[in-house]
Amino acid sequence: MKKLLSLLLAMALLVSMSAMAFAEGTAAEKGTIIYGSTTEISGDFAPAEWWTNNAADKLCRDMTNDYAVVTSNQGGQFVVNETIAESVEGVINDDGTKTFTVKINEGLVFNNGEAITAKDFLWAPVFLTSKVAADLGISSTNNMTYVGGQDYYDGNASFVSGLRLIDDYTYSVTIVADKIPYYFDLTYVADKALSMKYWLGDAVELKDDGEGAYIEGLTVDAVKAQLEFARFHAGEDRVSAGPYNLIEFDKGALQATFVMNENYAGNFEGQKPSIEKIVFVKAEDATWADQIKTGAFNFFDTMTDGSHINTALDLVEAGGFDYVEFDRAGYGAMFFQCDFGPTQFPAVRHAVAMLLDRNEFANTFCQGWGGVVNGPYGTGMGEYMEGEEWLDENLNTYAYDPQAAVDTLVADGWIYNADGSDWTEGNIRHKKVTAEEAGTYVHNVTLADGTILMPLIIEWSSSENNSVSELLNVMLAQSEATAAAGLKINQNVMTFTELLNYYYRDASQGDKYAVPTYGVFNLASNFPAGFSPAYQWTMDPDLVALGYNTNFLFDEVLDWLSMTMVYGVESDDPDTYQILWQQYIKHWNELLPDIPLYSNVYITLFPDWLEGYEQGSYWDFNQAILYATVAE
Repeated sequence: MKKLLSLLLAMALLVSMSAMAFAEGTAAEKGTIIYGSTTEISGDFAPAEWWTNNAADKLCRDMTNDYAVVTSNQGGQFVVNETIAESVEGVINDDGTKTFTVKINEGLVFNNGEAITAKDFLWAPVFLTSKVAADLGISSTNNMTYVGGQDYYDGNASFVSGLRLIDDYTYSVTIVADKIPYYFDLTYVADKALSMKYWLGDAVELKDDGEGAYIEGLTVDAVKAQLEFARFHAGEDRVSAGPYNLIEFDKGALQATFVMNENYAGNFEGQKPSIEKIVFVKAEDATWADQIKTGAFNFFDTMTDGSHINTALDLVEAGGFDYVEFDRAGYGAMFFQCDFGPTQFPAVRHAVAMLLDRNEFANTFCQGWGGVVNGPYGTGMGEYMEGEEWLDENLNTYAYDPQAAVDTLVADGWIYNADGSDWTEGNIRHKKVTAEEAGTYVHNVTLADGTILMPLIIEWSSSENNSVSELLNVMLAQSEATAAAGLKINQNVMTFTELLNYYYRDASQGDKYAVPTYGVFNLASNFPAGFSPAYQWTMDPDLVALGYNTNFLFDEVLDWLSMTMVYGVESDDPDTYQILWQQYIKHWNELLPDIPLYSNVYITLFPDWLEGYEQGSYWDFNQAILYATVAE
C-alpha cells in the first residue's frame, strides 16, 4: 500500500511538474495572457441561455461569440452594435405589439470565412421557439415572447408569424402585446450571429414563405447529435464569430486555449484585440499565489477573497504586476431551495440568517474589501447606488441574534424531539408537518400514530476547495449557536459541476440530480447590464421544468413584482423602474430565498506589460481585453 501511495504521489508530482513547465513556458512569452480561474470550465460552450451558465464557460462563450445586434457599453447601457447592424427600427403596432426591423451590414464573416447573413441571426430565435428545443432540455420563453410563437411551439402553425426573414440582410421580430412595454426592450434584438450549419447540421434549413420563419426538417433526431457535438467541441474547426477562436480544451487539465480571430470586424466601437493568445487555466484557491509566482498563470480576474486581494497587492508592490479595482455588480450568498425539507419554511430561512454573524463573515472574508448587503444586488449596481438610503431604512438586516433565531423556530412549531416529546437541549428540533410538507424528505420521522415529524436537518451542497465554504462551515454549520438552537447543517463537498447539476435538478446529467436533495447551496451571482429577474420566480410548472425558479419558491407577489418591474415599464421611465425594483427587493428580503453574505470590491491582477486594461462593474474581461495592448 505504501509503495502504491508513493507511486501515485510521484505520478501526481510528475503531472504537476509537466503542467507547470508548460504554463511557465507559455507565460514567459510576453503578450500571452494566462488567465487563472477558480471556477472550473465544464466544457459546455453552448449559448448561456440554452442550458447551464457556469461563469467560466460563459466567459469562454463571450470570447468567441459577440456579434450581437445590440450590446452593452462600458457603463452598462444598451446600444446598437453598428459593426453588426446598419439599422434597427422599432414600431408600436395598432394591436399593441412591437416590431423591430434589423438590417445587417454586408461583408461580415464567421471565423472560417463563411458569409454572415440575416439567417444567422434569425435561426436561433426560431429554434428556441420550437418544442424541439424544449424536448432537448433547452430553457426558453421565446414561445411566449414572439407573435405566433405559442402556435409554433404547440404545433398549431408551421411558422412563427412574428419572426420574418425579409431578405438576405434584413429580418424582423414582433413582440406580443403583453411583453410591451419592456424596460430593456432593445434587448429583444440582442441576437447573435451563430452558424446554423455548425449547431444544427445540414439536415435542416431556415425558410420564410411569406407568412413567417420556420426551420424545415426540424426534429430532435435530426439535430441532436450535431447539437451535442457543437455544444462541447473545441478545435480549429469550431465555427464562431468573436474576437477569439477556441482552438483547444483539455477537460482533464481544465484548460482552454484561444487565439485571435483574424476575421473579426471589431466590437460596437470597431475595436479589435491585439493580444494574440489567451489560455484559461484552473487556479487553486489555496495555492494561487504560488501558481502566479511560478508562472502557472499571469492574470487573476475578479478576486473576491480579501486575503487574496491583500496578497495580490503585495505582488504588485514587489513588481511585475498591475491591478484594477471596482465595485461588484453581484453578491455571494447561500441559496435556498424552498419546496422541500426545513428550508421550505420562511422561519427556518430567517433563523439560519440570524445564526450567522454576517458582518463578521463579510469582514473575515473580504478583509475590508466588501461588506454585507441585504438583498439580491451588488454595490456596483446603479439601482443600489440610487436607492442605498431607502434600502438601509426598509430592509431587515437579520442581525446576528441566536435567541431571536430560537424564538423564530419555536413560533414556527419546531418544538419536538424525534419521539414527539417536547424539545430538550442537546437534541435536534422537530416539527409536525403534513404529508404534503413532508414530501420525500429523507430525514422525516413517522410516529406510531401516523404523525410525521420533520427534523431540523439541512443538507448543504458546497464545492470543493472553496474558502467561502470553509468559513461557513466554521461560522455556521459547526458553530455552538447552531447546535444550541437544535439545528444541524450537513456539509456535502462536491465538484462545482456536480453542485450545479443538483442546483438545476438537471435530469439530463443523471436521474439522481432531479431528486430534491440539498436545501442550500453557497454560490455567487453577478447581475450583468440589463439583468432582469423576470421568470426567476415563475409559478408556471412548465417553465420550472425548463430550469426557471431554481429556488423553487412560489410566491404570487414576488412573481408579479419581478415581472412588472420590467414588463410594465417603458424604457425611458427609470423612476418607475427604480420604485418597483425597490418594492421587489423589499418583498424578497421578507421571504429570504437566499442569505446574502457579501458584495465586494473586485481586484483584477495582470502583468505590468499589459497596457490600457480597464475593467468595471459592467465591463468584463472579454470586453476590456480588446482595448489592451502589449507595452513596447
